[in-house]
Amino acid sequence: MTTLKKVSEATALVSSLREAYDSGLTAKRQWRINQLTALRQLVIDNQKVLEDALHQDLGKSSSEAQLTEIGIILGDIDYALKNLSAWLKPQKVSVPLAVMPAKAFVVSEPVGVALIIAPWNYPMQLLLAPLVGALAAGNAVVLKPSELAPATSAALAKLIPVYLDTRAIAIVEGAAKETGWLLEQKYDHIFYTGNGRVARIVMEAAAKHLTPVSLELGGKSPIYIDESVDLEAAAQRIAWAKYLNAGQTCVAPDYILATASVQHELEAHLVAAIAALYGADPLQSEDYGRIINDNHFARLSGYLADGRVVADGKPNKAQRYIPPTVLAEVKRDAGVMQEEIFGPILPMITVTDLDDAIDFINSKSKPLALYVFSENTLARRAFTERTSSGALAFNVAVIHLSVPGLPFGGVGESGIGAYRGKRSFDTFSHEKAILSKPLKPETLALVFPPFTESKKKLIKGLLRKLS
Repeated sequence: MTTLKKVSEATALVSSLREAYDSGLTAKRQWRINQLTALRQLVIDNQKVLEDALHQDLGKSSSEAQLTEIGIILGDIDYALKNLSAWLKPQKVSVPLAVMPAKAFVVSEPVGVALIIAPWNYPMQLLLAPLVGALAAGNAVVLKPSELAPATSAALAKLIPVYLDTRAIAIVEGAAKETGWLLEQKYDHIFYTGNGRVARIVMEAAAKHLTPVSLELGGKSPIYIDESVDLEAAAQRIAWAKYLNAGQTCVAPDYILATASVQHELEAHLVAAIAALYGADPLQSEDYGRIINDNHFARLSGYLADGRVVADGKPNKAQRYIPPTVLAEVKRDAGVMQEEIFGPILPMITVTDLDDAIDFINSKSKPLALYVFSENTLARRAFTERTSSGALAFNVAVIHLSVPGLPFGGVGESGIGAYRGKRSFDTFSHEKAILSKPLKPETLALVFPPFTESKKKLIKGLLRKLS
């Protein structure tokens, strides 16, 4: 772990990592494999330590920690190790007849030194998942865990220098001041997960050095549900996705759009689904998490008056507990509908029909995810063709993250760029175009001046063939 006491120390740290990168250390295939393997061993050896830290920060059960943090990281590492050789192979590109004889291909090379800034809601997964891509691509990396999840931050800060190559990988703890110092440095890529306010600060800092950024943000991810589905089965999936991590998930369903009749029937099913997941009193459930801090608890508590509370239960400030809540009769302009909820409160908004739902979604910022519970083919097509979102899932929520081949990222205010699977490797790589053409025969003489009438005709013909 590196502790920064002044900005000059951040400058020295990034400079030392760049020296390691410039030496060619990180570009070596075996170094990449060794680091990914070591990261895997870190997670396997210290599962109990990481589970305890996640429980201390967020009240996560060991099973939820395995499901949403530890298991995902191990899966990402295994996927990268399995496919790294294929990702590193030069990709051949066809050459137009007018350029032949020649060979063209694309080589993926590391971008250089990357900065990864993680949030608090999945403090392990969202720090290490981007790291997998950065290491696979052969970069030096600065890791900045969230200070709002101090136990997880401390655990990773202790373990990473033990398992990984400190010449090229550093982890820096701290809060806004330390993050600001890090952002003053020049990187070759910045990967930030969090909210739009801080994302703007990150982009402003990156712009000073023309550094590309990946911004994994959030927003209000809606659910549309109609009468064509089994509402009882749908309620089970919706409740699980919403109340996972006490609703503190960037792709958690934020609100439900449904007709009045569907809402009326759905209410009872959601209450039953909550009881099935967490018992009659979720406060006593070992599987239900807690709100990250008092400020978020106060913010969420204020939303409870924005509608009729369907499920029973009262907040507990001492434990930072907000019960799994469904709000009915919520107005479209209610406070709970103005920003991402990021907590276990699920408002239901009444719409007249599918078109009304789509119009409402399109009147807002583009969401990170959109969930449609419908068996109606025309309804599915309408959402596919008439809405824009980072992801679109039918009859399920959240678990699209578990498919490595699908890009994970937002659009518009919900994010810039994507990762997971090969896209993580691509995010931290530069695709270098390479063209090789022999000096003889000299076919390019046809396009050299002076431009005779015959050459002019040939050039026109060549341009048509190239287009």
